[in-house]
Amino acid sequence: MGDTASKTLWEWSELCRATGVSEVSGPSVTGISIDTRTLDEGDLFVALKGNPGPRFRAAVVGARDGHDFVADAAARGAAGAMVHGDVDVALPLLRVNDTLDGLWDLARHARNRNRGQIVAVTGSSGKTTAKDFLATMLDAHAAEGSFNNFWGVPVSLARMPRDAKFSVFELGTNHPGEIGPLAELVKPDVALVLNVLPVHIGFFTDLDDLRLEKLAIVDGLDTTATLVLPAGLSTKGVRWKGPTVTFGQAEGDVQLTHLERESATIKARGRELTVRVPGGGVHRGLTITACCALCVALGVELDGVVERLASVEVPRGRGNVLRLGNIVLVDDSYNANPESVRQALVSLAASNARRKIAVLGDMLELGDQESAMHRGLATSCMGLDGVVCVGERMRNLYDTLPEAQRLGWFEAATDETLVRLCALIESGDEVLVKGSNRIFWAVGFAERLAGALAESS
Repeated sequence: MGDTASKTLWEWSELCRATGVSEVSGPSVTGISIDTRTLDEGDLFVALKGNPGPRFRAAVVGARDGHDFVADAAARGAAGAMVHGDVDVALPLLRVNDTLDGLWDLARHARNRNRGQIVAVTGSSGKTTAKDFLATMLDAHAAEGSFNNFWGVPVSLARMPRDAKFSVFELGTNHPGEIGPLAELVKPDVALVLNVLPVHIGFFTDLDDLRLEKLAIVDGLDTTATLVLPAGLSTKGVRWKGPTVTFGQAEGDVQLTHLERESATIKARGRELTVRVPGGGVHRGLTITACCALCVALGVELDGVVERLASVEVPRGRGNVLRLGNIVLVDDSYNANPESVRQALVSLAASNARRKIAVLGDMLELGDQESAMHRGLATSCMGLDGVVCVGERMRNLYDTLPEAQRLGWFEAATDETLVRLCALIESGDEVLVKGSNRIFWAVGFAERLAGALAESS
């Protein structure tokens, strides 16, 4: 990656200025880390507590404190560490009042020093896929994975090179009042709302309340920015009066007019383009359409950026098609909500496989309507040869299905589930695995299933 100077992300003096501490001499750093397991030599280690306190709602509150790992960071080659409290270690230290505040201070400074164009993406489904597509299309700085919460977004900003021409950030929420502060931190030039669906709705009054939360992304927009959103999505109750670009299926400023497998026709700026849709499916077709609309908002010519999609692979767990002998496994196990499950089932039903089988896990955080939403999937399963249900919520769907479609219900994705599923699957089958993150993805179920099927094929 060149010499040390070319890799410098932060000078120590700039770290001091950004966090408001007295300037002292120290090393330059080449990266920002909050986890010693993935720390690279030359990183600044930010020692965060597992419990962020009342300011932020963590999905998982941990008892661990990053200050317990500062010595480990030093052993792994950290250039220095950001700490608060009493820490005694042979490593240059950036001492702040609170490390989470300090991380946000770094993020603000990184945003203010960058003169490139900044993009923020939110929505109920497809945020990470859109972020990854845009990172390729724009050759942009973007975080790996789903760094979209109160610590992931500032980490991604603090890692942004000062000379990045384009940068893409993903903003997530599962409680009211989270998108606005993140948007104010990122201050995007273009903000994209992909969709508003009943996902993580358990802490919201209703879908309209969730709509307002997603549209709170405008809190970070100034008068020169542009909002990109689905055609027909109401902006009632939102203060935004600036320019908008809309997208949709056969409607909007940028339109998805045709889709066949991994090829889509998109109409934009009065002309039509043929675009590859990695992974296929209407939901990804609309994601690509949204990304094209965002490029229009940025003033980027579409011809060059859509060509880069030819090399894009779908992120793991988000619809990857695995061919295991004569069996096709679609790994869509990273997450699920009613709309994304329906879309995945439609794609599966359109397959020309000998048998089409869906392995569906619980959809979480749906609030009072979760039982009805699980039962409601039965209509979308009509074109399938069989369905396997996993989790207590999916029992609602299993009991609704016709007897002929019921291939089994399991309480959890265990080793026993894996063995029995392998016994069900035959040569020529196409199998979809889809459920909320904690059901399949967190236990590596689809990956283990793929390994077992590969061994038996």
